[in-house]
Amino acid sequence: MTKFLLSLHVLAAILAIGPVTVAASMFPQAVRRVAVAVPVGTAGGGDGAAGAGAGAGAAQDDMSTVRLLHRICRVYSGLGVAVPVLGFATAAAMGVLGDAWLIASITLTAAAAGILLAFVLPRQEELLEDLTGRQPVERARTARLAMFTGLFNLLWATVTVLMIVRPGSTTGA
Repeated sequence: MTKFLLSLHVLAAILAIGPVTVAASMFPQAVRRVAVAVPVGTAGGGDGAAGAGAGAGAAQDDMSTVRLLHRICRVYSGLGVAVPVLGFATAAAMGVLGDAWLIASITLTAAAAGILLAFVLPRQEELLEDLTGRQPVERARTARLAMFTGLFNLLWATVTVLMIVRPGSTTGA
């Protein structure tokens, strides 16, 4: 049963947290692409009607990308709840609930979830609303979002290493 639970835990982490880390990392740059797109009919929009039309289509594609990346982050973060649930079940089956590496992993996981819920997703929603309302987006806001996203990713990478190395483990790793 332990191997089955561990397999589900690892699969859930790969399939739920992986997409969030990638999509969240891509989001700030995607916002910047939309924010710098020049509307049709303005100066610098191209050297003719074909250039301006192509710019409008590209801006719409970029906006679709931003929406998709946010949807991935939102949906997969909800699915990511399975990761700690399966992790607790696995740890209980292995008898390691009190081990320091696991407590550190739980703490880092909670911190990562907190950053995602308190800083990353709300800022993505704000930027998406601004873009939808054709409001300007300051580069500093996307930079802050990128910082929070990087911190979220760093915490998950640390948890992954702790899960693999398991300090004090007798597996020989």
